[in-house]
Amino acid sequence: MNTDISVLIITRNRVETLLWTLTHLVALPEEPPIIVVDNASTDGTPERVRAAFPTVNVVALSTNQGLNSRNIGVRAAQTPLVAFCDDDSFWEPGALTKAVHYFRQYTHLGVLAGKVLLGEEERLEPVCEAMRDSPLTSQLPLPGPAILGFVCCAVVIRRQAFLAMGGFNQQFAIAGEERLFSVDMLASGWSLSYAEDMVCRHYPSPVRDCSHRIQLLTRDTLWYYWLRRPWYYALRHTLHIQQRSRYDENVRKGYRAALRVLLSLLPKRRVVPIHVERQILKIESFY
Repeated sequence: MNTDISVLIITRNRVETLLWTLTHLVALPEEPPIIVVDNASTDGTPERVRAAFPTVNVVALSTNQGLNSRNIGVRAAQTPLVAFCDDDSFWEPGALTKAVHYFRQYTHLGVLAGKVLLGEEERLEPVCEAMRDSPLTSQLPLPGPAILGFVCCAVVIRRQAFLAMGGFNQQFAIAGEERLFSVDMLASGWSLSYAEDMVCRHYPSPVRDCSHRIQLLTRDTLWYYWLRRPWYYALRHTLHIQQRSRYDENVRKGYRAALRVLLSLLPKRRVVPIHVERQILKIESFY
């Protein structure tokens, strides 16, 4: 079994999709240890995974831990690198070998995002287009463009760096965690990069609660600005969201959810260093 890199999946009540994904992961030539953190599923996920794939380490949680389940999974890993997957995504053969090579070559690398191909059509994930064309610069050599964000279903992290950072902020929702984590990693001295030759396949479900997702992303984006950005940009973005909330109910709900905890967030506010803010502004002016 591979001692360099593990694969981590978090899941809840999607056992059939998960089992299909695991058939691809257990067949990888790298033979990585696989960790599945189950968020209190009611569809028999832990039992069925253990029966079908006895080598997979199943961490069965008694309550839905949401984003914190990724932190739990990373702590459970025994390898220096951890590759994240969703229960509907998997790495192509050879991708994890490339990841190990890059992390050995670039010892300052903390996060390496892979190329995501969507569905049977193999469409490039739009976020990957943005990472490929990133305007960011780095004084240190990298395997690809410097980035300040990623798709969490296809990223490899250095476990030491992740744990030193305290993992993902548990107040955030899944899909809203990457930006805050990325700027904190860069502020701590770790590099983040995109590797187009490290490919992951993603088959997202067409059935999604888009309304709830917009609410959470609105809330988490505001929290990110309030926690890490200078007040000028935080207030400017807040006013922008306030205007949008007048005609979008989901944005309005997310805006109100963010405001409800504003006072409790302020003591945790830690503005990013100026060199990180300059990189952020490159992205915002580029797009």
